[in-house]
Amino acid sequence: MALMTVKFNLKKRVTLAQTLWLMNWFSVMAGVLVFSLGLVLKVELRKRSEMMDNAESHFVPNSLICVGILACALNAFGGKICYDSLDLAKYSKWKPFLKPFLATCFIFNILLLLTAGLCFTMRLALESTLMHGLKSGMRYYKDTDTPGRCYMKTTLDMMQIEFRCCGNNNYKDWFEIQWISNRYLDFSSKEVKDRIKSNVDGKYLMDGVPFSCCNPSSPRPCIQYQITNNSAHYSYDHQSEELNIWTRGCREALLSYYSNMLNSIGILVLLVLLLEGAVMVGLRYLHTSLESLSNPEDPESESEGWLLQKSVKETVSSFLKGLKSMAKSNQVDSDAEAGGGEAQTVATVS
Repeated sequence: MALMTVKFNLKKRVTLAQTLWLMNWFSVMAGVLVFSLGLVLKVELRKRSEMMDNAESHFVPNSLICVGILACALNAFGGKICYDSLDLAKYSKWKPFLKPFLATCFIFNILLLLTAGLCFTMRLALESTLMHGLKSGMRYYKDTDTPGRCYMKTTLDMMQIEFRCCGNNNYKDWFEIQWISNRYLDFSSKEVKDRIKSNVDGKYLMDGVPFSCCNPSSPRPCIQYQITNNSAHYSYDHQSEELNIWTRGCREALLSYYSNMLNSIGILVLLVLLLEGAVMVGLRYLHTSLESLSNPEDPESESEGWLLQKSVKETVSSFLKGLKSMAKSNQVDSDAEAGGGEAQTVATVS
């Protein structure tokens, strides 16, 4: 017994075909939007690739780009089928392709669902790669004369200014690394010598941060050196001077920025999935209603459309039987090939 049967006349079939044609082109435009957002996300990730530990984060934008291209191609093809279905003579040439096309649409919808899931779960991968990437990038901040690292200072400074953040977890991360190059240190100074000697690794560490950590909204000139030394500055308490420098870590700021972008893209992909699902269901009804015409020579005759020709249970069982028969046929073929090989070996020995 067919599942969810609907009766159609010529007017209903024409209305369904026209609606599906329009929905397919809406889906094409949605595919272009998904493709564009994938490119935007890829560009945003590439802009800060120096602060990311690996290239795995580009898997999601690449998936979005591929899904967008597939959506455009499949829905353009589906729109052509819906348009030609208004003429039975033109529709007849598409009959052999309809079942494979519907199966492809079903697989594509599963791919859309997986892509949306990747958008919502990418935060976990980004958090790890940003943590290691920012930590590594901060160590290279001082290497302005080293090929391949000379732009790291500019990149980090622009990021801290743009996202109003400082350090990896917070501004104290700068206290643990030497971010001033040796070429700008006066090694004849007693203060410099004492700081280097006091460190096991012989690095020049201090309780200071780069200028890009300064908050322009601070009512007083920015204090970026001797931040924790209250006596070094007049009327100053580093624990209460929240407006002096940014206290938010850049990892948190970047995660929030990318998470908002990915969540928005994920919601859009889910909306595209709903649209694609509606198109697939409508195309199934159109296909079955045209196949079941009471008089194929008369386009005005009535027909019935359905989602499944059998019940869900029967459909699943027949699908499983088909898989089992395919597995058995493959096993028989492999056994026959093995038997033929043994017979050939025996004949050769004889």
